[in-house]
Amino acid sequence: MTGAASNDPGLPSRKLRFLYIQPGTSTFAGIERVVDTVCTGLAEEYGAEFDVDVLYTSVHSSFPSGPRKYNAIHRVARSRADLLRIYRRVIGRRRYDLVIVPQVEPTVRCWFACLGRRQRFAMHLHGNPALERMNLRSQIVFFLMRHLVLDRLGGVFGTSPRQLRAFKAMYPTNVSDFWVPNPVRQFTGIDDVVEPVARPVTFVNVGRFAHQKGQDILIRAFSQVLRDRPDVLLRLVGFGNDEANLRDLIRELGLGHAVRIEHYPTSPEIPLRSSDVFVSASRWEGWSLAICEALRFGLPVVSTDCDFGPSDILTDRRFGMLVPPGDEDALADAMRYYRDNIQAEQAHADLRRKAMDDYSAGRVVHAHAAALRSAVGQ
Repeated sequence: MTGAASNDPGLPSRKLRFLYIQPGTSTFAGIERVVDTVCTGLAEEYGAEFDVDVLYTSVHSSFPSGPRKYNAIHRVARSRADLLRIYRRVIGRRRYDLVIVPQVEPTVRCWFACLGRRQRFAMHLHGNPALERMNLRSQIVFFLMRHLVLDRLGGVFGTSPRQLRAFKAMYPTNVSDFWVPNPVRQFTGIDDVVEPVARPVTFVNVGRFAHQKGQDILIRAFSQVLRDRPDVLLRLVGFGNDEANLRDLIRELGLGHAVRIEHYPTSPEIPLRSSDVFVSASRWEGWSLAICEALRFGLPVVSTDCDFGPSDILTDRRFGMLVPPGDEDALADAMRYYRDNIQAEQAHADLRRKAMDDYSAGRVVHAHAAALRSAVGQ
């Protein structure tokens, strides 16, 4: 595509231009934080080779303060038609070598918005496509992806090896796929020696309050544990549309003295540092930054063995335990085990922390850079 630079044979004659598109959500959380971290690293580490733009089409709460290292483009979409116009206008202004779009539906919309232009796209999977075809409109979009858009993509990026294998099984294609794991944030003081637990054993869940994340399952499983292990607490940390329903369930089960809902919009450091066991009851995942961040703090993890992510992360029994999705009894049994064996399990805290070095921002950014080059034929 491009020739060699005269000063450095390893660099192209012009910078490669990439556009990452952020989802049009109202919160700055999972996907948004991943894209921001990756693009910041690309701009810092590969600025001599890449130009990196990021398109925001909505106003995000808790948006990071200060200027971004990459070029942030803010265009608020007021409707679906407006969104398509924004896609076409922004993408048409620059000759991007690759536009990276999260999830299936936005990729299809973006591709259609640029019909008639020679533009290369990559789809970045973050969730479970098999569970995202929830209505007729989504089913139509997935049909278009399979039969019209997919084979015209420059690549499919995925956050989990199992996720990519499952997607290729559902949608056979010769398009190259690339595993680009999500980056795990660094935190200060995480190597402190773990002190013996001298308080009620505290279970913690961090995540969006939504059906996908299964906090309702977790609350019911915790109520079983509390019956015969009264010296336990549960902290639900996050935000989301299901908060009112979760509060109702806590009241219905009489758990107000032992279950707390907390909000830490920018970092889970405080609740993770002061808890003992992380529990994920997700019905599905794409990866799970929350599990990785808990391991970064040395916490053992109890997680449902849902598609996808947890089984790719919890590859060593010393990291944690996997239980069947939706099985409240199995989840409760695993929580009882950690309540009864928490001091012995703390011996593996350093192993858990070190394992997350594989997902440091630097390594993940390097994986993204390699995938970007391959997707554009460099």
